[in-house]
Amino acid sequence: MISKSTIDQVFETARVEEVIGDFVQLKKAGSNFKGLSPFTDERSPSFMVSPVKQIWKDFSSGKGGNVVAFLMEHEHFTYPEAIKYLANKYGIEIEETEQSNEEKEQANERESMYLVSEFAKDYFHNTLLKTEEGKAIGLSYFKERGFTDETIKKFQLGYSPDSWDAFTSEAIKKAYKLEFLEKTGLTIVKEDASTGSATKTFDRFKGRVMFPILSMSGRTLGFGGRILTNDKKAAKYLNSPESDIYHKSKVLYGIFHAKQAIAKEDNCYLVEGYTDVIQFTQTGIHNVVSSSGTALTEEQIRLVNRLTKNITLLFDGDAAGLRASLRGVDLILEQGMNVKICTFPEGEDPDSFARKNSLEELTLYLEENARDFINFKASILVDETKNDPVKKADTIRDMVVSISKIPDVIKREIYVQECSRIMDISEEVLFNSLAQILSKNKKEQAKTTSKNSEKPFEVVNQQTQPTEKVDVKFQLEMKILELLLLYGDAEETFEDLILQANEAGEVTLVPEKKELKVHQKVFLDLQQDEMEFTNPLFQELFNAIIENYQHETPIQTDSFIAQLEFEKAKIITDIFMEEEKYQLHDWERREIYVKNKKQSISQLLNETILHLRKLLIAKQINSLAEEINQKEEEEKQDVLQTIFEYKKLEVMLSRKLETVIRRFE
Repeated sequence: MISKSTIDQVFETARVEEVIGDFVQLKKAGSNFKGLSPFTDERSPSFMVSPVKQIWKDFSSGKGGNVVAFLMEHEHFTYPEAIKYLANKYGIEIEETEQSNEEKEQANERESMYLVSEFAKDYFHNTLLKTEEGKAIGLSYFKERGFTDETIKKFQLGYSPDSWDAFTSEAIKKAYKLEFLEKTGLTIVKEDASTGSATKTFDRFKGRVMFPILSMSGRTLGFGGRILTNDKKAAKYLNSPESDIYHKSKVLYGIFHAKQAIAKEDNCYLVEGYTDVIQFTQTGIHNVVSSSGTALTEEQIRLVNRLTKNITLLFDGDAAGLRASLRGVDLILEQGMNVKICTFPEGEDPDSFARKNSLEELTLYLEENARDFINFKASILVDETKNDPVKKADTIRDMVVSISKIPDVIKREIYVQECSRIMDISEEVLFNSLAQILSKNKKEQAKTTSKNSEKPFEVVNQQTQPTEKVDVKFQLEMKILELLLLYGDAEETFEDLILQANEAGEVTLVPEKKELKVHQKVFLDLQQDEMEFTNPLFQELFNAIIENYQHETPIQTDSFIAQLEFEKAKIITDIFMEEEKYQLHDWERREIYVKNKKQSISQLLNETILHLRKLLIAKQINSLAEEINQKEEEEKQDVLQTIFEYKKLEVMLSRKLETVIRRFE
């Protein structure tokens, strides 16, 4: 268990904008920050972070909360793991009892797989540094590659002993289950075909140097292992198999170490191998990641897109490899990103080139040789066309197809102009070709959509379609909580309308003013009418908020949310971040001004409570009306009299409500 004082210290120290900034590129938006949602695929920002309130809200997915909630949603941490992550980030010492074997067994499946992977990372790293075999084989290899002790430690490089089950035996001895060793792919289990029981276990990465693959938050997802012998039957590089925690297409090697540098430099260098990343980082260029030798995927591109709009692909001079790499360019363009490409001299790759050059020389080379994708693509394809007009036409068409992937219309036009200049062809022809491609794409998309939709030309009777009913009571109760949270400690002049008879005997509404704090007004009105929230979560939140104010403690957003359960915390976050979404659209710049609630708190509160009273009375009248048929004749008169009294009250409330609204117009 983590002590409460430690948890409190974590919440006091952690800054939501700093933590989320490690995963999402945030830009200033007034007093807040905005960015692309890390939970959905979008091109326009709908993700807001409030440093003042220390909460965040993703308007595209509806998720929100404090800094711990973000880590639980984004990284699938448990609550204790999120606290540990933050403690580690901010250098806070955390005290906890070590897990017993029984507690390890009780951990859920995914967490068990993470625990096994973390153990494996430490085991391989210690084997590399502390055993004779590890030093002689694994450490020697890394030293030959030019990696320093600091670099080896930073990337937690390791070595798996050249023994059939050295790792598996040690893991089982430490009480890790074979089930999870197999599910993570660390151990291969051979079963007896006749009995179905395990007969033999093997270490998947036997005799290989190890590269741990980490998530953006630093969790160990899987491994890459390189063989050091000349065994032609064995693959040079071997990756962990797909599992519940490791999906090769969604991971970039080095993203954990590179994320802050990528956001800071507003650019990401993408290489092919593990050692390319490590060598670049050691030289001093930290904003570099690798696709681990696989073809680039949309998920990997979106991972980078959260941190920057700019990506530079780095390749060696192999012509065949370059041609294949162009396929990844179109995927990047589709995501609305800017892409450049840089190649190294023949015979060199990013690893070898970085090893031979200083930081200044490497930086200068990248600056001078990184070319825009259209120029690079033209240079590669033109070399292949020679003087063949047919091939040249195919090349131009290929370039226009790439341009068609760009979502931004202005960028498309600029690239058409650039293509026209490079290929010596009129812009008009290129624009016509582009229009044909875009039209074709649109038709294909429409076909796909129609296949997945209902029958074409089906007439839908609007009257028979169920419409989503607005839960008025829910909205009114939510509004009361909102006013309490946002303005509960504000002192306002409230005007109550009292029924009084004048000299002529007519009943009129006479205003009576009182100076009260918002929370006092709400509490007194609800007590007077003996009203309770019908939503139990709302009632519990109302009690907690009133208790806070009664102790003369203003609502501190971050600490208040920190003490709430997940569902309640989400309700509070939704309330606090409701108005922040207007900043996403920058409406004031377009001369559209959103009404400020602070200008009419008393009106809003009076209207809300009167509406709630009317709603509850109407429900009571309906309930009594349903009871009449079940009553005896003499009892019916009593019920009718009660309904009559409620009706009078309803009319009075309507008059009050009408007067309140009219007075504030």
